Amino acid sequence: MLLYQNQDGFLFNSDSHFLYDFISQLSPKGKILDIGSGCGILGLLVARDFKVKLTGIDKQENNVFLSQKNAQVNNIDANFFHGDYFKYDFREKFDFIISNPPYYHDGVSKSQNQSLHISRYNIHLPLENFIQKTCQILKPHGHFIFCYDAKQIQNILLILHKFKLTLNTLQFVHGSDKKPSSLVFIHARNNSKALTKILPPIFPFINGQNSEMVKKIYNKTRTYSIKCSI
Repeated sequence: MLLYQNQDGFLFNSDSHFLYDFISQLSPKGKILDIGSGCGILGLLVARDFKVKLTGIDKQENNVFLSQKNAQVNNIDANFFHGDYFKYDFREKFDFIISNPPYYHDGVSKSQNQSLHISRYNIHLPLENFIQKTCQILKPHGHFIFCYDAKQIQNILLILHKFKLTLNTLQFVHGSDKKPSSLVFIHARNNSKALTKILPPIFPFINGQNSEMVKKIYNKTRTYSIKCSI
């Protein structure tokens, strides 16, 4: 998949590849919404490999332009909208809602680049409001899948419970086999009584080399990025 990215904006990284792999294990289908689509990588990978009707939303106009262009270049039928997720009036509900949201909290240093600031820091998409809004537009047995800062797992679980979403699947990502987890993947559902399934952790590097698991993920995603100026 060929993907154009804004060289002065947020550039996708391994998080998007790993999250796609997490989503793909659930064989998504039906109507799917990608929140904070960026250049479109996450939703477009899902739409490339599964029979879904993809919608994306992003509050940055440049990102919407890139998402639309990348859908066109890769011959993928998708609709991307420019708007604030909290204010946007969705006229339908979704089977799957996915997101690689801004998850850095107030305690970390902030970028002076406005585009990067919006893409990285959760002040632009507060966790509780994010989950509450998603719950409102998720179908009765719908799936909500996103990644977040692993250090905030306690708060994530409390908010999911508050809005009656059941944690179905959990997976942690570590920088290496010698580092603590920095990222967690969450799969929650409406009206589910299933016990939580905890998947084996992802270690991108083992003894300084790409792990076999990560090699398989990159072989599955097969992306090529071109940085451009908008």
